[in-house]
Amino acid sequence: MIFYFSATGNTRWAARKLSEATQERLVFIPDAIASPSKFKLQPGERIGFCFPVHGWRPPLVVRKFISTLQFDGPTEGHYCFAVITAGDTTGETFRIFEDDLRAKGISLQSRCALLLPESYVGLPFMDVDKPERERQKKDKANEDLKAYLQTVINRKASDGPLYIGRWPRINSRVLGAGFLKLVDDSKFHVVSSRCVKCGICADVCPQNDIKGGLGYEPQWKHDDSCLTCFACYHHCPHHAIEFGRQTHHKGQYFYEKRN
Repeated sequence: MIFYFSATGNTRWAARKLSEATQERLVFIPDAIASPSKFKLQPGERIGFCFPVHGWRPPLVVRKFISTLQFDGPTEGHYCFAVITAGDTTGETFRIFEDDLRAKGISLQSRCALLLPESYVGLPFMDVDKPERERQKKDKANEDLKAYLQTVINRKASDGPLYIGRWPRINSRVLGAGFLKLVDDSKFHVVSSRCVKCGICADVCPQNDIKGGLGYEPQWKHDDSCLTCFACYHHCPHHAIEFGRQTHHKGQYFYEKRN
């Protein structure tokens, strides 16, 4: 069983690769939170977690999910692994996540981080990667994941690359705390002259935070569910969604169109 969260598709790509290689079932974390239940593990079933790094920390939705996660039976003897994706470094993301798991009586046997194209555009100095850098990251992530798959398939207690960076504690504990203050949908707005009311933004929002759909301009619910994952911004085919002034003239990115 592989629990995953993804907004712009980087982590969904990795989760699908892991699922194909191990034949483990995929569970989308926002769906699991919406319909909470105990998960029943099959004999020998692996437990996997895949999610992106948000501000050098696990996303809030992932931490919320772990706090409520329950299994119908013991997890001892079930191989447990985690794969995270990041545009740059991961800081103490794994340490924070492992602390959350430990509180539930679960421990990781292996970990791996993948560097994939940047999608966070919520600060003035941050933008998506240039096409050549995007291609390089995807190629390297594919190599890293291919190597790490053997670890998971063979249930080894071994790590892949972690890309922790030079200042993990400062990034995760200090700068990460600052990022939490930006987790809010109040700055998102639609530019009506560009919006064609296609409804894509509402469809791709993993938190169901956008009122709208085909024939309607989007409206954010302001119900504290937004993760500022920028799925709505990146998937808009006419760049009609902005985040304050921070996204003016910036690029868009998603791994692939959602099926």
